[in-house]
Amino acid sequence: MARRSRAARLGPRDVLHVGASGLRSRPVRIVLSALGIAIGIATMIAVVGISASSQAQLMRQLDALGTNMLVATPGESMFAGQDVKLPKDAPGMVGRVDGVQHVGATGDVPRSVRRSEKIPEEETSGIAVKAATEDLLEVLRGAVGRGTWLNGANGRYPSAVLGHIAAERLGITEPGRQVWIGDRYFTVVGILDPLPLAPEIERSALVGWAAAERLLGFDGHPTSVYERSTDASVQDVRALLAATVDPRNPQNVRVTDPSSALRAKAATEGAFSTLLLGLGGIALLVGGVGVANTMIISVLERRHEIGLRRALGATRGQIRIQFVTESLMLSGLGGVAGVALGAAATGAYAASGGLPWVVPPWAVGGGFGATLVIGTVAGLYPAVRASRLSPTLALHAA
Repeated sequence: MARRSRAARLGPRDVLHVGASGLRSRPVRIVLSALGIAIGIATMIAVVGISASSQAQLMRQLDALGTNMLVATPGESMFAGQDVKLPKDAPGMVGRVDGVQHVGATGDVPRSVRRSEKIPEEETSGIAVKAATEDLLEVLRGAVGRGTWLNGANGRYPSAVLGHIAAERLGITEPGRQVWIGDRYFTVVGILDPLPLAPEIERSALVGWAAAERLLGFDGHPTSVYERSTDASVQDVRALLAATVDPRNPQNVRVTDPSSALRAKAATEGAFSTLLLGLGGIALLVGGVGVANTMIISVLERRHEIGLRRALGATRGQIRIQFVTESLMLSGLGGVAGVALGAAATGAYAASGGLPWVVPPWAVGGGFGATLVIGTVAGLYPAVRASRLSPTLALHAA
């Protein structure tokens, strides 16, 4: 009894060999089709990587600056038009609260700071003048980039320390220069590094508490009291801070946590990434359409090959597997290139901004997985169309 003939089975190695041979026959078209996939994946990887790098930098700043600092400032008075002032002894009272480790304060001085007395007084460039206590820099965990900080000696005389933004606006890059504050020149003894937790200090000229009272008419009332407590006592100190600063009118004291702004910024760092991810997704879909178009053209050009394989016994399923494999390999090449380009773009951005280079593994895996899905979907119709070609008609058309 005659046996029924069966088509030879294609092993995984055979499938890869057949699919790769189809790609090698059209290298230019393959490169252009893979480029669309690569652009989409590179955009998505770069957007996620840049956002993750920025978040990592913010979290490093939070770790370095700490989340155990609170600031007490005057709130709003119950009576309209009445200014609220913190008591003069508020810093000393805060320092006696259990858990508080360091206390510093600043006070607004109603004076302007200019390069010289010849510049109009109203041209302040947004720079404020503040009296500062000697412990302020330690509380802020700041650093003097150039020069020195206010101390018991220079804080009594006409000397000033500039925040780094104030120094830029005044055009002062080194200590030793003089600025006009009130009705006299003050010598710049230091320029601060950036202070992410105290942006108001970055835009200020700081003078010693005693010098501000003696030379600039400062009334001695602090406008901001900064305190550092132990991590375990932050919430307890926060509950007591307003009543400690002003026992008579605690409702007039506002207590804030500067680190919350950095935490919120870290949490919302990816908000603008959604739009760019959408654009990357559109580019990926366009790349998928390009892959489908390439595969359809390939089917039309290779009808003779398809007819010959069908005549030699290849089944429709094997033809479908061949073209789906080609589509997957084409998309995979674009995906690998896109992941590499996206990681390189993230690295370049991180290096230029001094950020840590972070590319989440889930982004790499998800991006490459998306290319395989796109490749499968893009190759299905051409594969089905190729499998339905009649061997007789395909050979006759050739």
